[in-house]
Amino acid sequence: MLIWFLPVFLVFLMIGLPVFFGLLAAPGLLLWLNGQERDITLLYRNVYNGMDSFPLMAIPFFMLAGELMNKGGITMRLVEFSQALMGHLRGGLAHVNILSSMLFAGLSGSAVADTSALGSMLIPAMEKQGYTRRFAAAITAASSVIGPIIPPSGIMIIYAYVMGESVAALFLAGIVPGAMVGIGLMVMVRFMANRYDLPKAQRIVNPGQTMAPVEYWFSFVVLRLNLAFLLYALANLLTGLFGFDGQSGLFYAILYVVMLIISHFILMGLRGAVSSDFRVVCKKAVAPLQTPIIILGGILIGVFTPTEAAAVAVAYALLIGFFVLHSIKMHEIPGVLSRAGITSAVVLLLVGAAMAFKTVVSLSHAPETMAAFVLSLSDNPLILLFLINLLLFVVGMFLDAGPAIIILGPILGPIFTQMGVDPIHFAIIMSVNLTIGLATPPMGLVLFVAASVSRERVETIAKAILPFLAVEIAVIFLITYIPALSMTIPRLTGFAN
Repeated sequence: MLIWFLPVFLVFLMIGLPVFFGLLAAPGLLLWLNGQERDITLLYRNVYNGMDSFPLMAIPFFMLAGELMNKGGITMRLVEFSQALMGHLRGGLAHVNILSSMLFAGLSGSAVADTSALGSMLIPAMEKQGYTRRFAAAITAASSVIGPIIPPSGIMIIYAYVMGESVAALFLAGIVPGAMVGIGLMVMVRFMANRYDLPKAQRIVNPGQTMAPVEYWFSFVVLRLNLAFLLYALANLLTGLFGFDGQSGLFYAILYVVMLIISHFILMGLRGAVSSDFRVVCKKAVAPLQTPIIILGGILIGVFTPTEAAAVAVAYALLIGFFVLHSIKMHEIPGVLSRAGITSAVVLLLVGAAMAFKTVVSLSHAPETMAAFVLSLSDNPLILLFLINLLLFVVGMFLDAGPAIIILGPILGPIFTQMGVDPIHFAIIMSVNLTIGLATPPMGLVLFVAASVSRERVETIAKAILPFLAVEIAVIFLITYIPALSMTIPRLTGFAN
């Protein structure tokens, strides 16, 4: 009888019951009807146990870091930087919207935060330049799904927690798919530029750019350190290829100092190639864009865990906001903490309820039943992956990505692992598919946020977003059938086999 938990849950959703209560009411009702009152206690105890996890602490920390960055004026700096890079293209502000989402993804990892922060700024600006409001809202919603794909990603933290996978491996596997979604959307915008007579190209760099001395010297130092580290990594790779690896620590220290000097002269040589205003805009973007470098770099070299990386991101956001940019005031901190706390509470309650829901999934033997059914359809993994992608896309239309991952991950993951699909590869397929579901009608959450920000009807945004959804679906199938797209970086760094 417990096998009916999923249909009952869907009925509760259709009558308007919030997801959190539906996740608890459906299995609770069936356990009571089945005479398993003792298991009901276990069900509701697991709500707390599901949230009581050290890895999940990364979620509120990343939420707080995103709020601090947004409050500190980081969004405007990223938009100005994107305008300086992409404004000269046909349909420039649409490209700026996409690039800003890709950059913002490295700070917040949230599609809703992306839509709200960038949409409130870019949708009115695009409308003033001649874009229709529905097109501006549609490209904002479509590009915002990049947020949970490019690391850091709350969805991938949840998947790693539920399925026992490496957070670092999932973060690294999401880099290329996220970039592919962004580039694919830009290609679609360029294709639509002439057909729909999008506004002509115009490089946008506001004149008279200035920055505080502290921020200037911060960007001066950080740029050289980052470029030197990149050159050092390349030089280290070459020394290994030519048999000079295994040198002393002094050798590598001298090598880095040499690369630091080379980096300084490279950057000084680039100064004359661009205007002073363009240089200042780029330097203003250095501080916020250092966040994903700190997070991924620290995880990769083993300095801290993903949860500790989230805490470091908060500390860095406070440091930048208070002492470098001077854009955050002490009296604003309670409001930032309140918004981050409420957002985190919503996510963690859903995780706790979904983990309790998972208890009934195991008691009902649904994974075994589903596995037998799926394997009866075909023994070809390629065909089954196609069918599962269709299933996930439909589920993503109605259910938020976090609960969907917790409910379906334990059911579907083992099936494909047994068939030879790499667990990290399947995790990315599932995460990207369900994330794109956030922008699909009828229940896509970012569609409603975009409608609220733009004051446009959801139905008109849903029609305008269809070409962009087609691009994102194409990316899903590319990463599904070409595993190297998502698996190369984790394998090169040793986080996947």
